[in-house]
Amino acid sequence: MSDKDQYTMQNPTTQYPKSDVISKQSQPEPGLDENLAPHADHGEKTYKGSGRLKGRRALITGGDSGIGRAIAIAFAREGADVAINYLPQEMSDAEDVLSIIKLAGQKGVGISCDITDENACKSMVETAVNELGGIDILVNNAGKQVYVEDVEDLTSEQFQETFATNVFAMFWISKAAIPHMPEGASIINTTSIQSYQPSPGLLDYASTKGAITSFTKSLAKMLVGKGIRVNAVAPGPIWTPLQPSHGQPQEKLEKFGSNVPLGRPGQPAELAPAYVFLASQESSYITAEVIGVTGGNHLP
Repeated sequence: MSDKDQYTMQNPTTQYPKSDVISKQSQPEPGLDENLAPHADHGEKTYKGSGRLKGRRALITGGDSGIGRAIAIAFAREGADVAINYLPQEMSDAEDVLSIIKLAGQKGVGISCDITDENACKSMVETAVNELGGIDILVNNAGKQVYVEDVEDLTSEQFQETFATNVFAMFWISKAAIPHMPEGASIINTTSIQSYQPSPGLLDYASTKGAITSFTKSLAKMLVGKGIRVNAVAPGPIWTPLQPSHGQPQEKLEKFGSNVPLGRPGQPAELAPAYVFLASQESSYITAEVIGVTGGNHLP
């Protein structure tokens, strides 16, 4: 983990460890940050805010761990109140994030629910609106990824669950949140390099990410008249609990992220600034766009 903040000039190839520090490990889905080895950097010690989101109210799905955790920390340190969604089995991670949000002097709200259920999505948005007083930023980040090498072993149940988590929930949550979002609000979706360069073994996951990319561009054009911008971030190989909880096969964990030009996996803390930028007024002329944070495996 880097001991420098995000402003310090340094060589990006050596800013964080390469994949040779990652050993074979397994967690039950959805995985916990507290059990990740080595631990990921979410910006706990490195992200320094500057008031870019002062007074904003954000709802982040999957905000307990990985990329969502880093976004929540960054948003709070930029001055936003933050509601995070998580599954019941992720409560320990969620409590850690909420404590960091409160230490930043912001309101933190935890909402435990399964977003594969439409009514749960609607209820989650209502809770966030009631607790925060509205929603200025929506980050659709929660995702399901399970590696299956042979298409004959990919079940209809898994295919449907992956789409329910990654795509249907995004639609349900966005639809419920939009009536509460003022002009100048921002929706940010998490897509993936897999939308453009799909890997074998991630057929269902890559398919959902392709759908998210198109969803983002279409919804952006639909909402432009309301003064709401919609964009996405496409991560490359990022070290999160998604990977050892069946997101990657064991033999790939030890080489995870080594095939990108920067030669290492990314850390969640390296994603957060992209979400902060898209959430802030600094990106006022950007909508229907995808920002790649991929370690050099560029988007088309």
